[in-house]
Amino acid sequence: MAPVVKSSGGVEDVRVITDVPPPDDSAPDPERLRLAQADAGEQDWRAWGPYLSERAWGTVREDYSEHGTAWDYFPHDHARSRAYRWSEDGMAGVCDDRQTFCFALALWNGKDPILKERMFGLGGDGGNHGEDAKEYWFYEDSTPTHSWMRWRYHYPQAAFPYDELVAVNALRGRDDTEYELVDTGIFDDDRYWAVTVDYAKATPTDMCVVVTVANRGDQAATLHVLPTLWFRNTWAWGLPGGDRVPRLVGEGSRLVGEHRVLGQLLLEGDGEPTPLLCDNDTNAERLWGLPGRSRHPKDGINDHVVDGAATVNPALEGTKGALHYVLDVPAGAQRRIRLRLTRTAPPPGGAPPPPAELGDGFDAVLWARRAEANRFFAGVIPAAATPDETLVARQAIAGLMWGKQFYHFDVKRWLEGDPGSPPPPSGRRHGRNSAWWHMTSFDVISMPDPWEYPWYAAWDLAFHCVSIARVDPGFAKEQLLLLLREWYLHPNGQIPAYEWAFGDVNPPVHAWAALKVFEIDGGRDHDFLARVMHKLLLNFTWWVNRKDTGGNNVFEGGFLGLDNVGPFDRSAALPVAGVLEQSDGTGWMAMYALNLLDIAVVLAEHDRTWVDTATKFFEHFTYIAAAAYEQGLWDDEDAFFYDVLRLADGTKVPLKVRSVVGLLPLAATTRLTARTLQRLPELNARLRWFLTNRPEYAEVIGARRLGPDGRQHRLLSMVGPEQLVRLLARMLDTDEFLSEYGLRTLSRAHLDKPFSVTLGGQEFSVGYEPAESTSGLFGGNSNWRGPIWMPTNFLLISALRDYAVFFGDDLQVEYPTRSGVKLSLDEIADDLSARLISLFTRDGWGRRPIYGAAQLFQTHPDWRDLICFPEYFHGDNGAGLGAWHQTGWTALVADLILTLRR
Repeated sequence: MAPVVKSSGGVEDVRVITDVPPPDDSAPDPERLRLAQADAGEQDWRAWGPYLSERAWGTVREDYSEHGTAWDYFPHDHARSRAYRWSEDGMAGVCDDRQTFCFALALWNGKDPILKERMFGLGGDGGNHGEDAKEYWFYEDSTPTHSWMRWRYHYPQAAFPYDELVAVNALRGRDDTEYELVDTGIFDDDRYWAVTVDYAKATPTDMCVVVTVANRGDQAATLHVLPTLWFRNTWAWGLPGGDRVPRLVGEGSRLVGEHRVLGQLLLEGDGEPTPLLCDNDTNAERLWGLPGRSRHPKDGINDHVVDGAATVNPALEGTKGALHYVLDVPAGAQRRIRLRLTRTAPPPGGAPPPPAELGDGFDAVLWARRAEANRFFAGVIPAAATPDETLVARQAIAGLMWGKQFYHFDVKRWLEGDPGSPPPPSGRRHGRNSAWWHMTSFDVISMPDPWEYPWYAAWDLAFHCVSIARVDPGFAKEQLLLLLREWYLHPNGQIPAYEWAFGDVNPPVHAWAALKVFEIDGGRDHDFLARVMHKLLLNFTWWVNRKDTGGNNVFEGGFLGLDNVGPFDRSAALPVAGVLEQSDGTGWMAMYALNLLDIAVVLAEHDRTWVDTATKFFEHFTYIAAAAYEQGLWDDEDAFFYDVLRLADGTKVPLKVRSVVGLLPLAATTRLTARTLQRLPELNARLRWFLTNRPEYAEVIGARRLGPDGRQHRLLSMVGPEQLVRLLARMLDTDEFLSEYGLRTLSRAHLDKPFSVTLGGQEFSVGYEPAESTSGLFGGNSNWRGPIWMPTNFLLISALRDYAVFFGDDLQVEYPTRSGVKLSLDEIADDLSARLISLFTRDGWGRRPIYGAAQLFQTHPDWRDLICFPEYFHGDNGAGLGAWHQTGWTALVADLILTLRR
């Protein structure tokens, strides 16, 4: 039965859907059917999605400077006038998976000096502690096929304080808090626009779009709304066969596009908007005083709307177009615009395309997709989750879905320059990413954040995939395989880290993620595991050859994603001659070996050729785990793992910083069941040989117990039972790592007793800092000296659950330490999960810890249920810090909710 729709039509009215029947739960879940069709290649429901970045300016790809100063070479002020080379950006944007076309929203409040076409923010050198957007927008919803999506933005009605944000932040140092948009007072008296964009797919290439603008102020106001359609510029770079220019034409209330590959594209809106056309080409005259390719360049629509300039094409043709709406909205009221974006077949005989359906059928699609989304998520999020936890989980997943971005980067061409462009500075051939000339990216990839980090990061993506697998295991598997493909993986076996430096070293969590995704998907896709395994064998060999310089099975690795966790930059040259042997590097590699052992065991039960691989990684794990003790990484007096600086004369200097570096060896654990050893006798024989002939390894492979099935199983762990209890006493101590909201990355004991060491005549120190770092170490972009980070917490909770399977309720430890209360490891894992979840959910006073002292976010009914997913969290009070939309790995909170409430 179709919904009954009441409306008098036009953008001045709110279209209300009433009498909506409940969905038929007995029928197959439509969203799961769409996913199955997409995975089978029957209908490409993922072809269009929110793959348009929110920041393309200030990125490495667009940087052609001598010294890699990306934020200076392509600043925000250039973005409205300068055609991008490798990607595009916009607000609430969508595009196809090749970014042939882009659609996004532009706004103007009548007071700003420029259209609001993209989000504004500052880099780390602008008085911030890292890249920081100075705007507020939220991802409220999205299904995995993007059949239903919702996005929200709060736009000030007063002139946006660009200059004030720049000037005040420039005066602030590392000891100061950042100056945010809310600090300017611009949202006082609720004088802002709440702008919501809803998307609903009628077909894979037919999107119904509703833009709702709500005047939250106490006075009538006018808002210019410009839904904008454009083609990515692929014609200006002098590439062979790439000079054909597509075409957009304005026809009344619609834009009609023609593209040689895409075909015909139609954007049509209701009401009577004014079509405005220009070209997605650089305004070289404005930027450099030089003639450009077009008389109506990229900023033509901006200059026409803001200044009334004659900068749009009167012939209504171009490659960038907008439908210009001017909405007068009374105080407290709202207006809606209905739009339809469709790929169509050109009508025969050159006739104009028929009008888009924007009436009852349009609203029926919106109703159906939203109802289907509710049904889909009801099948994902357990009924035992509280309403607030459900809200958090759904918005976390929405952020993951909106974080999928089209990523295009041909590194060789970037290094050499395009045929039609001036050659880049010669220093680039030996500078950033010059060793990664083989990389050619042209894919949709899960990004850490579409604004702060609009490029993939290898270990971030591994964590993303664990949460993504809860809703779209097909996409999660494809992502993990993607970074192992030959056009990403370096010929030497290294996985690329991230755009700023592909050659940096991220923790080797790819195998761990692949196992998690395999299990979440039902443990059936052995082809996926085998494909992953083949490439990870190369990567593991790279680690062994490159990051174990002493050949003693303890590893270096550099910063390993933990930025400034140590007293000096672990990625830079050491302050003295020697080698830094890392507890986290060694722990990661022990975990990696066990992950590959687990994969090989799974595969060997279906294909006996993998048995030798299983025994190989069993053996390699024993060497790594035992070496951590032999080489002095474990301090028995302190019951902790430390990094050790091995000097050129053989002297060893333990760096006694109690940090997450010393906790990560806990994650190197797995079990070998009696069933596995019976089915793989070769592995069982090798294990027994080690116990008989290499008794020194018994500590890491010797623990055994009766399992739930009454049969023996063995624990393989870098941390033996005795060390486990002692190390957990440190980790679960409220004076050290355990906070009200999870595990800190540095012991709070270093607040009063900072670690200090003198090397090469210089003093280096580490002290507990629960919030942003006051140190410029590693660029000062993040802080691993006290705050709570979701990925490391998640790994340690997962490890506790693995130990719990082995020990059951027989092993109970004090929780918290010195409390006198003993709990099982599963109970502790549950409580740690609850602490992390409580960062986002309302407490007894109705406040969400992530929002700290920001009263607007804590108490205002229009703000308090819009959830952000910060990069990390204050170690004492849980306030969100760092990148504000890093839903990527922070979306692990959704997995914690699903597991805790299962």
